[in-house]
Amino acid sequence: MTRLLLFWLLFSSLAHAEPRTPRPIDAHLQPAVFALTMVMIHDVANPPAASRFYTYCLLGAHDIVARHQKKIPSPSRLIHDFPLVSLDTKTGYDYQVAALYCILETGRQLLPSGYMLEEEQKKLLESLLKEGYSQAVIDQSVLVAQTVTKRVLTYAVADNYRILSTKSRYRPLKGDGYWFPTPPGYIEAIEPNWRIIRPMMLDSCSQFKPAPPVVFSQDTSSAFFALTREVYAVGNNLTDEQRAIAAYWDCNPFAINTSGHMMIGFKKISPGGHWMNIASLASSQAKLPFEQAIMVQSLVAMTLMDSFISCWDEKYRSNRIRPETVINRYISPRWQPLLQTPPFPEYTSGHSVISTAAAEVLTYLMGENFAFTDNTEIIFDLPERSFTSFKQAAEEAAISRLYGGIHYRDAIVNGQTQGRIIGQFIRQRIKQAGVTPIH
Repeated sequence: MTRLLLFWLLFSSLAHAEPRTPRPIDAHLQPAVFALTMVMIHDVANPPAASRFYTYCLLGAHDIVARHQKKIPSPSRLIHDFPLVSLDTKTGYDYQVAALYCILETGRQLLPSGYMLEEEQKKLLESLLKEGYSQAVIDQSVLVAQTVTKRVLTYAVADNYRILSTKSRYRPLKGDGYWFPTPPGYIEAIEPNWRIIRPMMLDSCSQFKPAPPVVFSQDTSSAFFALTREVYAVGNNLTDEQRAIAAYWDCNPFAINTSGHMMIGFKKISPGGHWMNIASLASSQAKLPFEQAIMVQSLVAMTLMDSFISCWDEKYRSNRIRPETVINRYISPRWQPLLQTPPFPEYTSGHSVISTAAAEVLTYLMGENFAFTDNTEIIFDLPERSFTSFKQAAEEAAISRLYGGIHYRDAIVNGQTQGRIIGQFIRQRIKQAGVTPIH
């Protein structure tokens, strides 16, 4: 955490350093979204919840810029029952400032440790004053942001998130083939009822159910045991490159390392947070105007949220056992995967689903051959990786789960199919709403 804190302080100081000449407001967007990520890392936001937080934090900003740019379709044309806020009586504000502040204000009120964003808001307003915005315009822009934030939070309250805490405590199903908590933490199942969360663009959580998983079997000649042997064999013969790929896409919000009787927890970025940063990096690389950059990141966030809802629906329907549990029971009691097994059922692979879906949407928006260098993991001392396309990055994210020893191949392949169908559905939906490719 010390290294993470030092990086955050360095990043924050760079993001808000006084430039020699006024910089466009575009430069404030990436730090604002990154500030959300840092709070989520602090809070150990689980993967599905993180995608929800990103979505609502960007939704208001998307709504604001859509009112001022005809090429940006309103969220009301994309998602279910999103309420419009009347801003006709609001004057004297700058919509870009309002959109930017809305991201932070929504995060401040929505995230468990949202108070941490207050300092970021203060620094932003100080920077805007130095860049020539009048106090009156800033004040009016903040009022608009607060108005839209209030409506976004009212919309968020109705998505069933609050109901999750009223559900009975989850108990693992009895049976040899069902998921059971895994070492070293034996953490309880994460978000077993996530399927009840209201989707943004999908019609329902089960709209795109994947093919059923290979049936569990203890028979050493069975298809299931062949999948298990593959995980075991790959894990025992990893190349340096495969280890690097697995580590890069680990994205475990809370990994536990053990030393004797001591356990040490390490906080990391979530899978959705990784793809949000890719969307941010790509927007900056393409030098997208402020409005388009917000739209891109908002659409990616909504795609991630819907993908997690669909994936989690399947996870707790098939409730399949993890490779680590099977291998320890039937092959090698001391075997450990390279990555820590996440605390939820195995099928389908979440990273495979959400990465493939996000790549489909980003490819539609920014092109088939958008080459980029991803530096998301440098804060965790992992070197940047370069890709020739979003789809190549998604392919690597998916196969990383086999290298890491936490997924069977059919969960990866069928997860990619599930994500591709979701991504293509969202592509068609945003296309019908008037979102055209940017490239």
